[in-house]
Amino acid sequence: MHKTPPLIGITVDTATNEERQLYQLGCAYSRAVELAGGLPVLIPGNFPLQKLEELRQHLDGLLLTGGADVDPSRFKGQSHPRVYGVNPERDQLEISLVQLAACSGWPFLGICRGIQVINVALGGTLYTDLADQFNNSLKHDYYPGYPRDLLAHSVTLTNHCQLSKILAAAELKVNSLHHQGIERLASLLDATAWAPDGLIEAVELPGHPFGIGVQWHPEELLTIPEMQALFSALIYAASQRSARFPRTLE
Repeated sequence: MHKTPPLIGITVDTATNEERQLYQLGCAYSRAVELAGGLPVLIPGNFPLQKLEELRQHLDGLLLTGGADVDPSRFKGQSHPRVYGVNPERDQLEISLVQLAACSGWPFLGICRGIQVINVALGGTLYTDLADQFNNSLKHDYYPGYPRDLLAHSVTLTNHCQLSKILAAAELKVNSLHHQGIERLASLLDATAWAPDGLIEAVELPGHPFGIGVQWHPEELLTIPEMQALFSALIYAASQRSARFPRTLE
């Protein structure tokens, strides 16, 4: 009898070609979970909302991935011509997942779009385009045409936050693949890292076993020990949960 590694649910985007609708996910997300010792389980964007509690009982942790923009109507945001790929079904699923995780102690990590979904789900707002709406903004949209592991700018972390303990760093270089970002922080969240221009780059849910969002893409930077440490911390938190609900393989 062997205990199974923690099961980590990973949210999946959708795409449409000429013939059919497809699910899509960058391979780096599942690879990061696997390297950290977890088992990735993909959550389709059309997963039925009435079965989320049942899903939570089977999964030990949650990874909210990057992708297209959250619908500005979700947070009374400004319309902007650069808003793209809005998917109301995915928005509703991920917002519901965050709210369930926040109130249940389900470990969760949000990446890029994921941190933005966390903020919106808990009552915050977003800049719908940083270049137009955030004064003195750095360039944050290093896509397309740039390597996804390009270290674009530094982030500075607060002392004694969970993230700084995980990364064992007060400052580090990160990649930057987004054109939106947190405007008004949800009252339930703490900001724990900032870019040099003052944009919030990480958040935590105080009192939660593991509720963290980062604006960069650590799954593309796994050669950097601090980035691998973030996924290892998620898997550890998920393993603590799974120890209370053990599963075994024959």
